[in-house]
Order: sequence, then structure tokens, then C-alpha cells
Amino acid sequence: MEKFRYLTLKDISKLPKSAGVYSFSDGKKTLYIGKAGNIRERVKNHFNQPSYRDDLYIDKVKKIGCIKTGSEIEALILEAELIKKRQPGYNVIWKDDKNYFYVGITKEDFPRVFITHQPKIEESRTLLIGPFIDGKSLKETLKVLRKVFPYRSCFQMPKHACLWYQLDRCPAPCLFKSNLARQIEGGRTLLKFKKEYQRNIKNLAEILRGKKLRVLKEMEKEMKKLSGEEKFEEADKIKNQIYSLKRVFSHARIFELSEAKSPSAKEWPHKRAEAYDIANIQGSAATGSMVVFTNGLPDKSQYRKFRIKMENKPNDVAMIKEVLLRRLRHAEWPLPDFILIDGGKAQLNAAKEVLSKMPGKEFKQIKVAALAKRNNELFLGDKKSPVLLKNTPREFSNVILQMRDEAHRFARAYHHKLREVALKPRS
Repeated sequence: MEKFRYLTLKDISKLPKSAGVYSFSDGKKTLYIGKAGNIRERVKNHFNQPSYRDDLYIDKVKKIGCIKTGSEIEALILEAELIKKRQPGYNVIWKDDKNYFYVGITKEDFPRVFITHQPKIEESRTLLIGPFIDGKSLKETLKVLRKVFPYRSCFQMPKHACLWYQLDRCPAPCLFKSNLARQIEGGRTLLKFKKEYQRNIKNLAEILRGKKLRVLKEMEKEMKKLSGEEKFEEADKIKNQIYSLKRVFSHARIFELSEAKSPSAKEWPHKRAEAYDIANIQGSAATGSMVVFTNGLPDKSQYRKFRIKMENKPNDVAMIKEVLLRRLRHAEWPLPDFILIDGGKAQLNAAKEVLSKMPGKEFKQIKVAALAKRNNELFLGDKKSPVLLKNTPREFSNVILQMRDEAHRFARAYHHKLREVALKPRS
């Protein structure tokens, strides 16, 4: 196991911005161990925005240690391993055995995978992996790993395959109860199916124990063996699993990112939020859309569409100004407390300009942001630099993306309708 590399408090700025595990020490013993998607920002938050728990020990911290990991999943697993080994005082006092989380894998022909916090009840008939500290992140980890290694999660196998089978998240061993199983499963024998399922479960368990490299090495070895035996379909399936597993570890974000300097989850939901988009081809049949989300949910009865009046001028910024100005002149429509524009800094400034010229203080209180498609950069009204949407809390980013996509869909639908009318031959 890697060891912590320790720095003094004055060297916080030298901490990495990568995912990993960090440790607070008083110089003699470990006070606290945590995980982060961005170690530097998370550690800074402990000192700059301490929680009531941080206040119990933060003034005792003299050294900060860190271990970088290749992904957030690895950070979650390493955090659990280090806390179990070192028993840091200010982790332990907040967690008793009932609040730690374990991954349970039943001892059956087709094992069930689940999360539990009652190991003493489960241990006689179940393989237990853990303990893990963060149940929510553990759940997200299993969710993404299930895409690579589908598994059964039902307490008792049903008579018919469920939705998880349709989503390719479960291989549905229950199908073998059916007389149609051979047809449905493409002729695979039960023995072959069981061997493949159990191999996937073994790989999943090893990954949760921190043995990712071992798993990848074994999978690559198995792939070459099958290829040498000219079992190309099976070899290709493992090849795809290897690719998916590497991708999961490279891209999966499983932590709630309130640790980053980004919009807080508390900033959402807004009572009424509106999103705008423009659809046009070289200025032809240009349309604008306004979609409305009330308390974070789509409110389709409030959607509005605009046919752009300016013609033959493919200028998205000017079109946004036109649509927004026309919308704000509808005094009978409730004002939003948040506006999202599809675009970058230029579109944001256009929206801010329109709002600044409207009479009345209520317009000045509307928050405004623009979301650029490239890298999903979020430009906020009071920020100089954009925020990457992936670095914001999940509940915030999910609503923002849903609003952007819904505004785009609504604008495109109206745009296509107008073009069809324009191109329809006159009788």
C-alpha cells in the first residue's frame, strides 16, 4: 500500500488537484482521513469553510498527507482500506458498526450483490467487502461497475427477466427457469453461463478490494487465451469489458462535488427557471425556445416558442437578445429567478445587457448563466471564469443539462416545422 506524502499547512497550495485520499495529522497520530475528486480544493475547504465536525480537530492539524489515485473509485476504495487500518480518531467517533457500509456477495451459483450495514447478520452466508465510509459514493460506484460486470440484485430470482436485464445491467439467470431459455440466451449452456457470471462477480469483488490492475491483467490473459483457441466472439466480449472498465476508471465521477469552488447544491432548485435556445440554418426559419422548470421539474404548460423576426442574419447573440426582450415584455408571464442561455460569454453578456435595460428592480435580481457546448463550461453572471459543469454538485448539473437539452429539443422541433412549411410545394 502506498504511503502518505506529508506537507506542512503553509504548503497546501502544493497539494495535487487530482483524485485521491488525504490525511490530517497532529504530528504524532492520524486525526482524520478523507477522499476527494480534487485533493487541494477539498483540503482548503476544511480550513476555509469548516463544518461543525471540522471545528473539533482542525486547530490540531500540523501536517497534511496525500496519496494520488487514478480515479474517484480508487479513492473511495483506498479511503476505506486506510481508515480500517489506521482507525483515525475523528473518523471513528462518527461511525459505529451500524453506520459503516459493506458490499455483500451471496454464496450461490448466481450470487446476488447488495449493500448492507449489518455485517454480523450477513457474514455467515455472504462474502463481505468493506467497510466503506460513504454509502452514497459506494452506491454510485456499484452503479457504474454494474455496466461492466452485470450482476443480479434481486433477493429472490423472479420467474421473468426484469428491467435490469433490458438495461444490460443483469444477465438474468432467472431465464434458465424458462423452457425458452436456450433460445433467448442464444444456445449458451447453463454451465457456460454460470462460469461467465461467476468470473464477472470475482472480478467485481477484486476491484472493490483495490485489485484493479490484477483484474485487468487476468482479463487480458483470458482474452488472448480465447483468441488463440479461435473463440473470437468470447474474446471480443472480454476485450469490450476491458475497454469499458478502463473508461469507467478514467471518467466516472462518483463524489458529490460540494468540495469544489462551484455553485452549491443549495442554490438549486429555483422556484421558476427558464432556458433559452436558438435554432437556425444560415438565419433561415430561425426560431427561439423558452422552456420553464418549476422547482427543478419541467413545466410544459409554460413553454413558449418564438419565430425570429430578423431575417437572413445568422447572429445567435442578436437573436438571443430579440427573444429575451420579447419574452420580458410579457408582463402577464411570471418572472423567473434564474435564466439559462445556450452559449458562451457573448450570449451571457447579451442576456445581462437585456436585463440591465429593463425598468424595475425585479429584473436586476434575476440570476443568469450560459452553458457552452464545448466541455460544458458554465458561465455565471458574477464569475470571471467559467466553471466546468462536471465540477458542480450532481443535483445542480443534472438540472442544468436537462434544461439545456429540453430548450434545444423544443427550438429544433419548431425550426423543423417552419422549414417543412417553407419547403412544401404550393399547389
